[in-house]
Amino acid sequence: MKKKLVVLTGAGISAESGLRTFRDSDGLWEGYDIYEVASPRGWAKNPQLVLDFYNMRRKDVANAMPNAAHTGLAELEKDFDVTIITQNIDDLHERGGSSNVLHLHGEIFTMRSVKDASTTYEIKGDIRLGDLTADGSQLRPHIVWFEEPVPMIETAARISADADIFVVIGTSLVVYPAAGLLNCAGRSIPKFIIDKQIPLTHSIHNLTAIEATASEGVKLLQQKLAALL
Repeated sequence: MKKKLVVLTGAGISAESGLRTFRDSDGLWEGYDIYEVASPRGWAKNPQLVLDFYNMRRKDVANAMPNAAHTGLAELEKDFDVTIITQNIDDLHERGGSSNVLHLHGEIFTMRSVKDASTTYEIKGDIRLGDLTADGSQLRPHIVWFEEPVPMIETAARISADADIFVVIGTSLVVYPAAGLLNCAGRSIPKFIIDKQIPLTHSIHNLTAIEATASEGVKLLQQKLAALL
């Protein structure tokens, strides 16, 4: 039986592919106030702005390529039962070769009804005002915005609690509830955190910090995990 390796990823892993993802430090995403483009209030105020913003993000993701951190995590599936829990809305983990990816905050290549979050469709181009579902509802990006519940968090918490090894890569651990998943992992299991600037994690037991970029850190992680086989 392969050990269950759970990896929580955030903005830092996508940044190396050229995608600037929201960080909590300045409240801006690509120069926009985050609440203008990623909240129900912003959608109610100016849905066209929100659609334009995500239409551009969709193009950015389509043009980006997986980096060595993405492909390195996929390689770990040879020796471990790997589940990726990502806060990112891009598909770089999938394109990098990972076969089991849970998106906490939605997916840029999916759109949904404004009335029913379970009514979803694949989208590669743009979403426009007037694009409707069969029941007449406007389509919006399938993204979990601020002030909205995170539907997949309970599933992610169960997966985290069942981990034999838990890894955090490229997240500031300030955006909740995702940041709380590290605390769901068993106290005694090995834990690793990879980031260029390690966040405050003094209270986490059995934690190894790797202060590096995501791609450099995953290389070091592979070496450390080999010793746990």
